Amino acid sequence: MKITIGRIDKADFPELSLSDIDVKIDSGAYTSSIHCSDIKEIMVDGKKHLCFKLLDPKHLLYSNKEFIFKNYSNKKVKSSNGISEKRFLIETSIIIFDQIFSIHLTLSERKEMKFPILLGRKFLSTKFVIDTAKQNLSHKLKSNK
Repeated sequence: MKITIGRIDKADFPELSLSDIDVKIDSGAYTSSIHCSDIKEIMVDGKKHLCFKLLDPKHLLYSNKEFIFKNYSNKKVKSSNGISEKRFLIETSIIIFDQIFSIHLTLSERKEMKFPILLGRKFLSTKFVIDTAKQNLSHKLKSNK
């Protein structure tokens, strides 16, 4: 049975040290994405690793911490304005509705956007039904415990 999710919510990303971060449910986006800055590939012990900082210095949860992933890939993504771009893709975990799910996130510069994280169809389709009249259903469940 699928879980009803509203148009916005809050989620935890334990591997990224993020708790109660705003997420936008975006059925128009195929992939999920997270706002990052200083995205670059670096060499560690002769192997490529992906290095980035999460969020924007103006965001309340910004930590200036560098994250390094050795397992990542590239994905061609068509943005909302119709332009295709190559983005890095990581796999991490998300906690929403008191459940841990695996999620693939593309890294993008979203500083002009209101929500630092978009949850796209690929993540949502097998787990959730979207009710656009509702919001923060997972966060309310967490707060009531």
